[in-house]
Amino acid sequence: MNMKLKAAMIVLGLSLPIAAFSQVEENNESVMTTTTSLDSYDSINYEPFTNDSKRFDDWAVSAGIGTSLIQTGNITSINNGAGKWLWGWSAYFSVDKAISHTFGLKLQYDKGETRQGFANTKDHVANTTAARTQFDAISILGDLNLSNLLRRVDNHSPYRWALHAYAGVGTMAYRAYLVEPGAVWSQKLVTEVKPFKVSSLFAQWGGGLKYRASKSIDIEARAMYIYTGDDKFDGAVGSHLNNTNKVSANAITASLGLTYNIGKHDSHVFWHDPLQELYSRTDQLALRGNDMDVCKSGDQDDDGVCDDWDRELDTPKGARVDGAGVALDTDLDGVIDLYDKCVTSPGSADNDGCPYEEEVSEEVSRSLEGIEFDFDSSRILPSNQSILNDAASYINASDSNANYTVVGATDAAGSVEYNQGLSERRANSVRDYLIKNGVNASRLDAVGHGKTDLKYPECDPTSKCPEWKNRANRRVYFQQK
Repeated sequence: MNMKLKAAMIVLGLSLPIAAFSQVEENNESVMTTTTSLDSYDSINYEPFTNDSKRFDDWAVSAGIGTSLIQTGNITSINNGAGKWLWGWSAYFSVDKAISHTFGLKLQYDKGETRQGFANTKDHVANTTAARTQFDAISILGDLNLSNLLRRVDNHSPYRWALHAYAGVGTMAYRAYLVEPGAVWSQKLVTEVKPFKVSSLFAQWGGGLKYRASKSIDIEARAMYIYTGDDKFDGAVGSHLNNTNKVSANAITASLGLTYNIGKHDSHVFWHDPLQELYSRTDQLALRGNDMDVCKSGDQDDDGVCDDWDRELDTPKGARVDGAGVALDTDLDGVIDLYDKCVTSPGSADNDGCPYEEEVSEEVSRSLEGIEFDFDSSRILPSNQSILNDAASYINASDSNANYTVVGATDAAGSVEYNQGLSERRANSVRDYLIKNGVNASRLDAVGHGKTDLKYPECDPTSKCPEWKNRANRRVYFQQK
């Protein structure tokens, strides 16, 4: 008994959150009438929701017929040792109410008969165990429209198929008949349960696939699982049966049915997809955008910024603009992005916004001269990485046919041979860094000039100069080939 109450509470508990989630009723949308001007918010009128203003049908009746089978119990309709399935019959009728486009409720009446055991009772087979159960049930089912819940906004395909999930609880009355082994075939009523008692509580859940045949008619294939929590529902009552294992006798029903959608509207709310409608309306607004009076003052350059707020009334057609209607110039070189072939590199107007090769070379060399190396080291310092990143950007923005030589140098300390190797290591260190940051390796060579290429020649020996001049001699620079 407690098991049945727990099962009923579990199914009811699963249904209530779904109902709570679906409290926003599609049909309760206020009908809003607006003007086409954006400055007319004060003139928006709202019409209260009434039955006359409903756009969709939300009531329906459903009916179907099919088969029923005992799936678990002491004796079953399948896997029963008889070598065949014992098919019963079932039918249902329900009154359906859609609360939203995704959730509804059903008041459903089920009737049917299962056949279980080792033979069909209608065959009058003697010396065997067979049973049949006639049942009548009333239940409240939650109806979750999974297709509307999960449908993509951009799905413009015809909405003719829908998958529904059902779950609910109810009360069941049944009469179980048993055929006992004996010389003569006999059948007797072994169990009878009346409705509207705790012992008659049951739960059922399942799913259905619906097809919209017309505005008013839906066709549905449905399968349900009936949990009784009652080990006597299968009719396995009697001393000759092994009833020490109390197994809940549960059933499966499969049916084909029709739903008639009641009302005068073009569509039932379950066949309405509000997200798709919103998407469609957005498309229509975009197509009718030229007819909307968005700017009272006009937009003479058609850049999307009204003339009242536009600081540049002659923006070229197709140019991207900021909020003030000014054409964008990302690199601030005086050439707007629409005409700039080097959007991220400042250049000359007579070179389509791109820098000339010598400008690139000079800029890169000037930047790299700021690189500092520690004494007797070719390691690139973190403080130099931003300079090298800028150099990589300059080279990538230059003509792809332009190639460069990375030249390394040292101060005057140490031998000529040692400084030659140190300068080569510094040049290769810079070259490797630039390649890792996107510069094509074929565009770069690396050479070392050792201590013969001093920026400050007077610093030989190093004792003649302050440290900052000696550090400046430990440099890398570029030469364009």
